[in-house]
Order: sequence, then C-alpha cells, then structure tokens
Amino acid sequence: MRIGMKIDVKVTPNAKKERIVDEGGLFKVYVTAPALDGKANKALIDLLAEHFDVKKGAVRIVKGEKSREKVVEII
Repeated sequence: MRIGMKIDVKVTPNAKKERIVDEGGLFKVYVTAPALDGKANKALIDLLAEHFDVKKGAVRIVKGEKSREKVVEII
C-alpha cells in the first residue's frame, strides 16, 4: 500500500474482535468500541494507523464522520 491515499471504509462497531478485511478497494473494519461519543472513530483511527504502520495523526476521516461508510485519508 502506498501512503498518501484515500480509502473507502465500512466500519462495524461493537464487534467481538478487532480486524481489517481488504475486499479490493473497500476496507471492512471491525472495532470493539461502541458508536458513542466518537469511540468507534477513535478505534478506527488507531487500528488503521497500526495496520498501515503510520502515526495516529497521519490518519483522518475525510467524509462520513457520523456514518458507517467513510472515506479515510492516510498521509
């Protein structure tokens, strides 16, 4: 994966286990955090930063802050 990209993400909060599934252009991200007070978004950023081996500050939600379907930029 190249860094400096935008990816489409579908988030599933309250999952039993955190994981990322790459379905060829769409990343399905399962987080254990609930979709309350931005907890699922924070968990999403943490998980993607670890997956792409970048700092958390290099991952930001560009579109879909309050939606399960998001566009995330990794710089």
